[in-house]
Amino acid sequence: MNPLNLENSWKLLRDKVLGSDYDHPPELEEIGKQIAEKCLGLPLMISVIAGHLSKVARTLGSWMDVSRTMGEIIASHPDKCLGVLGLSYHNLPNYLKPCFLSMGSFPEDYQVETWRLIQLWIAEGFIRRPGSYTSLEEVAEDYLEDLISRNLIIVNKRRFNSEIKVCGMHDLLREFCLIEVEMTKFMHVERTDDVVRTLSTQKYNGRRFSFQINSYSDDRRIKLLPSVARSIYLFSKTHNFIGLEVFCGFHLLKVLAIFDEYENFYSIPPVITKLFHLRYLQFRSNRKLPASISELQNLQTLIYERRYGSTTLPEKIWTMKNLRHIHIRLACYLPSPRRKSILNKHLVIGMPNLVELSNLNFTSCTNELLPSIPNLRRLIVHHNDLGKKRWVNRPIDMSSLTKLEALKCVSYFALLSWPPPISIKVSFFPASLKRLTLAGWFGFPWEDISTLVKLPNLEELKLKDRVAAGDVWRLRDDDIFESLKFLLFRKVLLANWVASSDNFPSLKRLVLKKCNKLKEIPIDFAEICTLESIELHNCSTSAEDSARKIEQEREDMGNNCVKLYIHT
Repeated sequence: MNPLNLENSWKLLRDKVLGSDYDHPPELEEIGKQIAEKCLGLPLMISVIAGHLSKVARTLGSWMDVSRTMGEIIASHPDKCLGVLGLSYHNLPNYLKPCFLSMGSFPEDYQVETWRLIQLWIAEGFIRRPGSYTSLEEVAEDYLEDLISRNLIIVNKRRFNSEIKVCGMHDLLREFCLIEVEMTKFMHVERTDDVVRTLSTQKYNGRRFSFQINSYSDDRRIKLLPSVARSIYLFSKTHNFIGLEVFCGFHLLKVLAIFDEYENFYSIPPVITKLFHLRYLQFRSNRKLPASISELQNLQTLIYERRYGSTTLPEKIWTMKNLRHIHIRLACYLPSPRRKSILNKHLVIGMPNLVELSNLNFTSCTNELLPSIPNLRRLIVHHNDLGKKRWVNRPIDMSSLTKLEALKCVSYFALLSWPPPISIKVSFFPASLKRLTLAGWFGFPWEDISTLVKLPNLEELKLKDRVAAGDVWRLRDDDIFESLKFLLFRKVLLANWVASSDNFPSLKRLVLKKCNKLKEIPIDFAEICTLESIELHNCSTSAEDSARKIEQEREDMGNNCVKLYIHT
């Protein structure tokens, strides 16, 4: 791309700072054009400076200060672009600087999930809770939004309600970030395979390390690190067989995060549990988690990934009061917290700080267990007991999870017909639930879905992979999803959908994926005044035609047009 001319540079800057409809003070235009000109026609520089300007007063004096500083940087800095980008960073509040620099922990073009990034920030101690009524996760989300508003972090994917799902960093900003982390000794990032020579010659004595290399199977790479290391991130593109025991000498370690593109198997030596200060542990293994994992009393995040099969968590995990996030790949069984071996020790049962639990097996969702994790906000449940050779057919009761906002239930029986259905008609979901996903074969009739209207805060509903039996969903007049804004069907068997606009008064976005049997979208949806978009991916021709009719009818009524996306 060619650099932007002055007119387009100023327009981009103005729109990002003031908005396209904002009637800006005339005295800001001249100085604004001077600032835009100093951005050298580069959209990234304009966006970053716009993010900085959006945080300062909209006065002539404030903008003149920015222009003067930019001029000094351009005149003196060897790399004008990186120098100007650094202006926004150096004007960050002190509490945001480590969050920005931590993005250097990830390789180039790496897309990091928000939940993972937030747990790392919490483990690193970057997040401070301002009051007793605000969670650490909520504070971290505010920090992330602030960095995004300054155009220092890129949003790769958002949810329908604008929540950030995946984020990353522009290459040039990352380059500045890597320079800054080395200059300030915030972190050492190794991007060459010859790390043994590099570290031994410079005798680096930092506290945080990120290895972004092809292979780290040589233990000497880790043994060269200083014993005072606080954080170690490992990324690799090849198979590695390094053992966890190599990290046992870092007694002050807070973060150990092992990322790999391939499955790697690590032994779990008992000595790893001597890392008392560990707050974040992420690794892959084909071994069972030892009971001694409970000795990590400061652990906040446990991410444990297996290549195949389910796992049973040790009973003593209930003594880990600081756990905030547990992510077990595939399905995991959580033992009952009421067993005698626990009670005999007179321990307080429960994990009061746990806010996320991923891939819990359905059989562990009992009235005895769930009340022991009362502050859970997000939960993923796997409905599969083939490995255990047993089947439990009972309603889902999660009413005790009064703070639960997101629930995903996944069944592995999508291609089987023998398991009896689970009824959600008599199930109990907490009123706090905002997002619900049901994926795989559950076997309940479509009419059971209508009972979800009892959830007053439900905003997002995703139904996937033959979730319900039958091919007709007929909604009654009193089946009203008051708060539902996002509805998705994927690979469902639904053929006839009988509904009116009154059933979905708040719907904003409708997404249909691979719904080959669905004949049409109810034409009455054209009267849903909140409806903004309809997306169809590989659906039937008749369903596509009905979507076009809705689009045309909305246009004929003179209402806001519905954005229609059809992908074949």
